[in-house]
Amino acid sequence: MSEPAEVLTFGRAGVDIYPLQVGVGLEDVESFGKFLGGTTANVAVAAARLGRRAAIITGVGDDPFGRYVRQELRRLGVSDAHVVTNHEYPTPVTFCEIFPPDDFPLYFYRKPKAPDLQVTAADIDLDAVRAADLLWLSVTGLSEEPSRGAHHEVLAARDGGRDRVGHTVLDLDYRPMFWETPAAATEQIQKILGQVTVAVGNREECEVAIGETDPEKAADALLDAGVELAIVKQGPKGVLAKSRTERVVSPPISITPYNGLGAGDSFGGSLAHGLLAGWPLEKVLSRANAAGAIVASRLECSTAMPTAGEIDVLLAGGDPNEKVSA
Repeated sequence: MSEPAEVLTFGRAGVDIYPLQVGVGLEDVESFGKFLGGTTANVAVAAARLGRRAAIITGVGDDPFGRYVRQELRRLGVSDAHVVTNHEYPTPVTFCEIFPPDDFPLYFYRKPKAPDLQVTAADIDLDAVRAADLLWLSVTGLSEEPSRGAHHEVLAARDGGRDRVGHTVLDLDYRPMFWETPAAATEQIQKILGQVTVAVGNREECEVAIGETDPEKAADALLDAGVELAIVKQGPKGVLAKSRTERVVSPPISITPYNGLGAGDSFGGSLAHGLLAGWPLEKVLSRANAAGAIVASRLECSTAMPTAGEIDVLLAGGDPNEKVSA
């Protein structure tokens, strides 16, 4: 990249192998599609789709899927300059099943270890970390070493992430299969909450992070822990955002669901875009909600990320998936 990334993410990247048949188990699926995946890769793609210069810190295997991840990142507008090739472990692959409207089981193939969790502090360009306007982290990166130590180094490079170097966002993306116990995740999350400016997660993730499931109490607890903006996803009740001076609830946006797995990542990319644009919080949330809804109505994650125009269409009451004839 000739210029520093506006949005720099750090965390999971891999390959999604998603079924092309809906409503059946993997044992009965006849064909699959291959897509770039991994939550932080998806967030970077979502931000790039909205016009931001995006890059990702991650690891991939020295294998065809690793080459595919790099190729797709570049094709979708995300720099792979900070992607580390691991010569010991294969690129992760993730399968899912699709049972609309709200059942999408995930199957992670990340054994014995995943390259994205093997990224060390020495692998990271800390000048690029400091130069990014917004840094996006996921709690999965805290689940094991050496990634955990690398995350602490990155946060230190941001000078604590507190109104000194742009926005530092922590996605409370808790996945139990990556942790020995919820308590282990809680311990690691609470060590860094005071170093991030924004925390975002659903009610269950807030319970792991801060011990609260009630959205108001969870947001207040995150603010007390040191974040400047707490965002709690409430499912059918929309999204609650709180700072020390503002409280906004953005209602959900109705759209026919297909595969909800990438909705949170699309929300995240749009959130990053809105924060950097300096929009009022209500606008940031409404457009992030719309971005998430659009991806929930599509099969894949990364390549399903919406453009600003598609978000406009949905907010205006139209169907962003409707094909317009020439």
